[in-house]
Amino acid sequence: MKPVADLQPNTYAFETTALVKPTGFREYDARWWFGHPGSDKPPEINLLGIQALGMGLGTLIRRLGAGPKIVVAHDFRSYSLGIKLALTQGLMAAGAEVKDIGLAVTPMAYFAQFALDVPSVAMVTASHNENGWTGVKMGCERPLTFGPDEMGKLREIVLSGDFDLPGGGTYEHIEGFRERYLDDLAEGHHIERKLKVVAACGNGTAGAFAPQLLEKIGCEVIPLDVELDHTFPRYNPNPEDMTMLHAIRDAVLEHGADVGLGFDGDGDRCGVVDSAGREIFADKVGVMLARDISALNPDAVFVADVKSTGLYKTDPVLTGNGATTDYWKTGHSYIKRRVTELGAIAGFEKSGHFFFNPPIGRGYDDGLVTAIAICEMLDRNPGKSMGELYDALPMTYGSPTMSPHCDDEIKYEVVDRVIKRFTDMHEKGEQVAGHPIAELVTVNGVRVVADDGTWGLVRASSNKPELVVVVESPVSEQRKVEMFEAVDAVLRENDEVGAYNQTL
Repeated sequence: MKPVADLQPNTYAFETTALVKPTGFREYDARWWFGHPGSDKPPEINLLGIQALGMGLGTLIRRLGAGPKIVVAHDFRSYSLGIKLALTQGLMAAGAEVKDIGLAVTPMAYFAQFALDVPSVAMVTASHNENGWTGVKMGCERPLTFGPDEMGKLREIVLSGDFDLPGGGTYEHIEGFRERYLDDLAEGHHIERKLKVVAACGNGTAGAFAPQLLEKIGCEVIPLDVELDHTFPRYNPNPEDMTMLHAIRDAVLEHGADVGLGFDGDGDRCGVVDSAGREIFADKVGVMLARDISALNPDAVFVADVKSTGLYKTDPVLTGNGATTDYWKTGHSYIKRRVTELGAIAGFEKSGHFFFNPPIGRGYDDGLVTAIAICEMLDRNPGKSMGELYDALPMTYGSPTMSPHCDDEIKYEVVDRVIKRFTDMHEKGEQVAGHPIAELVTVNGVRVVADDGTWGLVRASSNKPELVVVVESPVSEQRKVEMFEAVDAVLRENDEVGAYNQTL
């Protein structure tokens, strides 16, 4: 492929040569800056590059033995349909049999793999990324999505032009699949408790799905920002973003709702605000759901990502129910695969990706399945509010997910330096935030744990030019702040680390 530096917008070369920036191939999906009117940031991919991606994906799924059939879908951005069509052209050139389910949330595309008996999927979405980003979530072994191995092979095929192009591809548009998906979700679920629920969608694709699903299962729904608008006029649809959570809080308090549920741009995550307007971080929601699930399923196995609260290991209710939790790498593909490997009943990410195996789900992340699970948890506790269930958890002091800028080309090297720095401190008996280091967890970045249980995490973001920083203390707010300051001081030893998107 032509290097990015050799191509510029509004040139003949840009219209006739495939542009694919190598760093767009992430650990478990693909993300590129496609651009939008008024932006002066140079694009990282063009439509011919998307077509090449389709040819590469079609080549890869055949080489992996998955066969030619593949589901495609797109989210609601001004350019997503055009990107999906370019991707489809490339897939068909590689002989793929394309099943197009149209406008969709990502879990609807995963559902289509099962409902249509199709092994592979390509969902055009940039999830909650800002307007101008695009990407593709892919897989060829349901319910799993590509991990680093498959993404590495895809990158090599596309960038080297090593395509198998037999032609003969086919295309079929599947009508009415949205209704089929919603009916499947609602089947067997009915909430007896009269729940008033704020459904916030940030004008993302979930606005065409979440309010209807919640009504189907018997909730009274207060819609918030459900009109589809790819400019995201109020805030990015990201349930980790405090702006979205504060908007949900205001709506919950205004309407006296029992709970507020916020869905991200492609509908595979769900954030929660309780009836008092408090934002509950997703890892704590996961502990609440794990309590509920383990009461019905003794000795349940769960998976949580390394950004998540330590309560999965220490909560007395979970341990009393015989539940065990495995901490694993952050990322929807990693957690999904680990849940499958361990036969876990559920997996939880701090970002709000929740994965439910049967009898709750099919193993993939679906924000609407999470919403049903939350409503059913409340239904099984008719005398308790969401806030009371939250207050029943042991107290910890946790941070939001904080993301200082760090270029894609250098972020993994920076994390390696940070790991080495904390490892050296540990070996030399040095303290972190005024306490001895009790443990280092390096399965994904580094989670440095002090002797009082206070911990801080640094890892590279898998889908943006950022690092990820999370801190938590079971002791006090002050200890949380001290850990953040200690972790940030190590980060600031690296000039490549920029400003945070949000902080404590």
